[in-house]
Amino acid sequence: MAIKISDRTSVLWAKKRTEDGHQSWLPLIVHLIDTQNTINYLFANWLSPDQQRLLTGRLSEEETQRLVKFVGFIHDIGKGTAAFQTKKSYDHDDSLEEDLRSRLAQGGFRGLEEVVLASASQSPHALAGEAIIEGLGVPESIGAIIGGHHGKPAKEAPENQIDDYTANFYQDDVDPKVQEPWKAAQKELFEYGLITSGYQEVADIPDITQPQAVVLEGLLIMADWLASSEYLDYQQEKPLFPLIPLDQAYQDIDVSSRFRRAMGNWSIGGEWQPQRIELNDLNQVYMDRWKFKPRPVQRSMSQAIGKALDPGMVIVEAPMGRGKTEIALLAVEQLAYMTGSDGLFMGLPTQATTNAMFNRVNKWLKFLAELQDEKFEIKLMHSKAQFNKTYRSLPDASNVYGEADGHGDVVVNSWFSGKKSILSKFTVGTIDNLLLMGLKQKHLFLRHLGFSGKVVVIDEVHAYDAYMNQYLYKAVNWLGAYHVPIVILSATLPKAKRNALLEAYLLGKYGKKYVRKLVVPEGWKETQAYPLLSILDGRQIKQTTSFLGKSDQQPAHIQVKRLDLLDEDLIAHAVHKISDGGVAGIIVNTVKRAQRLAQLVPPDIQLMVMHSAFLANDRSVQETKIQDAIGGKGIRPDKMIVIGTQVLEQSLDIDFDVMYTDIAPMDLILQRAGRLHRHQIERPAALQSPQLFVMGIEGTNEYESGSGTVYGQYLLMKTDHFLKDEITLPNDISPLVQEVYDPKTDSEIADIDEAKAKFKKDLENEKGKAHRFQVGAPKLKVGATIHGWLSRDLGNTGNDDQQASAAVRDIKETLEVILVQHTEEGNFLLDGRPLTDVHSKEIAQQIIRLPFVITPSPDKVDKAIKALETLTSRYFLGWQSDVWLKGSLVLPLDKDLSVTFEGWHLTYSSKLGLKYVQEDDNRGQ
Repeated sequence: MAIKISDRTSVLWAKKRTEDGHQSWLPLIVHLIDTQNTINYLFANWLSPDQQRLLTGRLSEEETQRLVKFVGFIHDIGKGTAAFQTKKSYDHDDSLEEDLRSRLAQGGFRGLEEVVLASASQSPHALAGEAIIEGLGVPESIGAIIGGHHGKPAKEAPENQIDDYTANFYQDDVDPKVQEPWKAAQKELFEYGLITSGYQEVADIPDITQPQAVVLEGLLIMADWLASSEYLDYQQEKPLFPLIPLDQAYQDIDVSSRFRRAMGNWSIGGEWQPQRIELNDLNQVYMDRWKFKPRPVQRSMSQAIGKALDPGMVIVEAPMGRGKTEIALLAVEQLAYMTGSDGLFMGLPTQATTNAMFNRVNKWLKFLAELQDEKFEIKLMHSKAQFNKTYRSLPDASNVYGEADGHGDVVVNSWFSGKKSILSKFTVGTIDNLLLMGLKQKHLFLRHLGFSGKVVVIDEVHAYDAYMNQYLYKAVNWLGAYHVPIVILSATLPKAKRNALLEAYLLGKYGKKYVRKLVVPEGWKETQAYPLLSILDGRQIKQTTSFLGKSDQQPAHIQVKRLDLLDEDLIAHAVHKISDGGVAGIIVNTVKRAQRLAQLVPPDIQLMVMHSAFLANDRSVQETKIQDAIGGKGIRPDKMIVIGTQVLEQSLDIDFDVMYTDIAPMDLILQRAGRLHRHQIERPAALQSPQLFVMGIEGTNEYESGSGTVYGQYLLMKTDHFLKDEITLPNDISPLVQEVYDPKTDSEIADIDEAKAKFKKDLENEKGKAHRFQVGAPKLKVGATIHGWLSRDLGNTGNDDQQASAAVRDIKETLEVILVQHTEEGNFLLDGRPLTDVHSKEIAQQIIRLPFVITPSPDKVDKAIKALETLTSRYFLGWQSDVWLKGSLVLPLDKDLSVTFEGWHLTYSSKLGLKYVQEDDNRGQ
């Protein structure tokens, strides 16, 4: 039976606007119904079965759906207050204001033109809505969701809000006649929300746990944003929930057909329905996806994962180049089928490794799409995603949906952008996207919503430092609370970190008392078995250490030699090593050292340089070139030297004939060694045996300054001590890693006490810094609220993705600029093309991050920004009206691609990247 809305309540407005002379508005009741319909649709059709179970918890499915519909409708009841209804429109259209005031007066809300509310800002509509419904008896665990639906909940329940700011709610502090229509409208909206949600009375509304509240808040924010989206496309050809002309009223709108049209336009992605993987047919499963049969480790691990009953965390420890990615992607299918997840997040350490992995995930996802004859949305999540050729080539879902050949494909849905990116079902991104689950940040609920329905894969988990680890453990803690299956990959995982990851998940899923019922194999915490599969299956930890069958990869016996050479002699050594052909890799710990060495390579030797100080598009080109040259299926050059920083050690499937590396912690040296003789290919006669040269050891406990600064003395001393003259991969990987990271072995190393004390102090400092702005642990008790969940956050990181990512990586603030060439002849890209011949989108891609030494303090940052703003307005004032370039800062270079800026001389080349020396003494700092 339809419930009639009174004329009084139907004149309340939710949105109003004047654009190009056209006046529009949206009745509040329409927006509430739109959001109620939308959140109900998302709950039933967009959430994964796992997320539905999470929200249901101890409730029945019917009770959960009632609650979902109720918060969807009631979320903006706070707009039915005097403080909101007297707000001016953004464009200050007096005619629009007068018309809406006239409507309100006809509904009984008179005298608004004379109202002056001294403290209207003290009752923002979200907080006002919470005060109203909690005053009517709604539990605080639900009320807090209404109060926080604009991204940040109140610190505590607003118990005195209505008493302290009565006129904000009812127009007048004391006059009952003036107050009456406001109270009546609010009561009518509340009762309408109850009845349309299926409740008989307010006492029927349940309390929920904090993790349920976080996800429900995320779902409400998503529904509200969707119900506030007028069009799907920039051309405004695909309407969602548009405002209506001012001459129309609530009675003129068919809200049901409006909703059906909106969802028909928005629902443009296929729904993944994971299928059971037959464990007795793994040969065919691997052949179908990757065109090869599983290796013994892959077969055993895939079988063990497939036999789990309640899989939570899967940790795969196996050598570099042994197929961990395929194990992980198949595990995604297996775990999604078992748990009811319907998406993937694959997290990696760097943009380079993320780009390489995106191509592999995209091919796998295309196979799944073809298998199901559907289209699946995918999102590449890092700040330079627009430069990835594969990602740019994917069609927009709204352009292909409905085409006869549009199925069985991978697409991009443009609605899932910005903060909504993580809501895409399939995502590949840098690890900070996951670590941000732990950072107090406005709209964090959306991130938790996005992750709560996915299988999460974390690659190269060893690669994160002590600071990042704290955010990683917090993210894992919350994923455990959501029962999200996690797959963790590493070739060099210290046992302490393995145990910490398992503990963080168990705490999130079961709380502090998990230990009482935990079933574990003997010696599980100390095992050095390798390869090793650890599965958290319900409350049981299972470990697989036996992998029957013959591997196609033989152990690699690597000769290790320490070198202490001048830079010129080092390059001469490498040139001699490849004199009869081959590819030499030189991995160093700082960009400046990489650039310095690259300048010494003879011009007749092919050279590639890879580090972070390149223009984004140049770096993308470099990544592609290096994969094409020395990747798994690369066309190898006769002779080449590749010089790079740590990015070369992580996930990239590249293969060197001989390698040089600066001293680094043992796990990173082994990772680098994993790029040495990685594939079974033909090699030059002099390089048949793998050789690893370790640089930067200048004496007993003395190391090259850059290495000591990056990694600290303690881990370098332990690595130097335990690194043997010959290592066998994979046999030595786990023993060497555990020896270095186990404090029990410290006694074997002379004079380590001072370095150890500094290491421990630095570690505690990093932990302390990380915890300052972290969310708390999940509260699993029914009735725990989200009040204060984001209190004491990190300022404006809610509006700045790069600043937030820097916060979880403990990166110092630096500035991103566009580099162009400015000469008397005009303005050019650095490749020589005139800017007048180039689309602004391509100009926007010429971005690079300035070295930290230029802006080492907040006052230096401010000074540099002012200087850059002056340069930008002087030469490129028109950029401020360009959609791609608005807000960008430019650093113009001269005819030699150089500039002196803030006391530093900077030079750029596509070969070496951005170099810098201090102006006064010509020394790089």
